[in-house]
Amino acid sequence: MSTYKSKHGTVSKSPMELYMGFADMRNFVQMLPEDKRQGITADYDTIKAEIQGFAIGVKVAERCPYSRIVLEGDGAPFGFSITLNFGDMGGVKTDFSIEAEADLNFMMKMMIGDKIQKGLDKIVDGLVDVSEGRMPEGVDPSMFKK
Repeated sequence: MSTYKSKHGTVSKSPMELYMGFADMRNFVQMLPEDKRQGITADYDTIKAEIQGFAIGVKVAERCPYSRIVLEGDGAPFGFSITLNFGDMGGVKTDFSIEAEADLNFMMKMMIGDKIQKGLDKIVDGLVDVSEGRMPEGVDPSMFKK
């Protein structure tokens, strides 16, 4: 099992607000542009998508209110888990970080290991940016226009 840990970021939301946004898998679908939602289904505990003919899902394995959510792969070609950590910094600030574990063979680890690490850091940076009213780096604002 390979482990990847993101950087820590200070998000300008309380742990409760941030946790509640991630606790319901249906919220992830709502964050996607409308044209990207086809083939994606979600309920409170699971989200499933068909990508290039493969059905891939993620399910909530554990919820620890306002401090941690653990997600696990459900039908992915390799086992993985993702832990979202919400640290209380008092008031409306949260120390947010992500830990991912993936059962990758040597070849897969060499091909995508660095990309996983960079992706986790980019998610944290994007969440910090959004919480402070900035557009995340690399996101085209026109994709949100209808």
